Amino acid sequence: MEGIFNRIRDFYRRGNVLTKLLFVNVAVFLLIRLIYVAAMLFRADGLGEFTGYLQFPSLPAAFIRQPWSLLTYMFLHTDFLHILFNMLWLYWFGKIFLEFFSERHLGGIYVMGGIAGAALFMLSYNVFPYFRDAGMVGMLMGASASVMAIVFAAAFYRNDYEINLLFIGRIKLIYLALFVMLLDLLSITSVNAGGHIAHLGGALFGILFAVRYRNGQDLTAAVNRLIDRIVNLFKPKPRMRVTYRRTETDMEYNARKKQESDAIDAILDKLKRSGYDSLSNDEKKTLFNAGKQ
Repeated sequence: MEGIFNRIRDFYRRGNVLTKLLFVNVAVFLLIRLIYVAAMLFRADGLGEFTGYLQFPSLPAAFIRQPWSLLTYMFLHTDFLHILFNMLWLYWFGKIFLEFFSERHLGGIYVMGGIAGAALFMLSYNVFPYFRDAGMVGMLMGASASVMAIVFAAAFYRNDYEINLLFIGRIKLIYLALFVMLLDLLSITSVNAGGHIAHLGGALFGILFAVRYRNGQDLTAAVNRLIDRIVNLFKPKPRMRVTYRRTETDMEYNARKKQESDAIDAILDKLKRSGYDSLSNDEKKTLFNAGKQ
C-alpha cells in the first residue's frame, strides 16, 4: 500500500500543472465523500453546513464572512457525475490549451476564470429582478467556470483549430465553444441558474484573455506572481554556503609565499645582528603579523 502512495506522490510531483489541477480536484472530492460516509455512519449533523463554508455564496454579506470560498469553490465537487464531466473537459481542453500557452498560463487562467465566474454569479443574483425579487440565494461550487475559461481562451486564440467529435466528425473548436455558450444563455433561468451564469463568466474571461494576449498583454501575470509568492512562503529556505575562492594562480600564490618567507628571514637575521631596536616600524609589524599566523 505504501508503494502505491509513493507512486501517486511521485507522479504528482513529476506532473505538469494540468496533472496537478486534476489531482487536487479529485483529492478534494474523495476527501469530501469520505467525510460524508463517516458522518452518515455516525449520524453526525452539520456536514452540509461545513461544505457550505467552502462554496461561494451569492450574498455579499455571506462572502465577507468566508472570503476563502472565492478559491475553494472552484475545487469543490460533491457529486460523481459533476466532477467526472468537469475533469474530462479539463483534461481534453487543458491539453489543447497547452499547445498554445504555457503551464503558468493554464494555472493562472484556471484561477482567474473561476474568479470571473464567481463575480458574474454574485452580480447577477443581486442585480436581476428575477433572482432578487424571488429572494433566491445561491451557492456555487465546481470547476466549470475555470474550465470554460480554458476552453474559450484556446478557441478564440486559435479560431481555426479543429477537433474530432463522436458522430459529428471534425469541427472547429470555436463552434463548439459558441454552442456551449448558447446553451448556458438559454439556461440561466433554470434550476442550476448559478452554474450557467458562472460558465458565462469564465467564458468571457477566456475570450478576453485570448484577445489581450494577441495584443501582447498577459492577464494572468498578476495572479501568477501572487501564486509564486504564496508558494515561496512554504518552500524550505536553502542553507547558506560560504565558499572561498583564490583570485591568484598556484604559481602566483607560491611566489608570494616565498617572497613573504624571504622577508621574514631577512628581518630575523637583522634582529640577531643588531637587536630589536634596530628594526623599523614596518619590519616590527611584519614580524608581529607573522607571529600570529
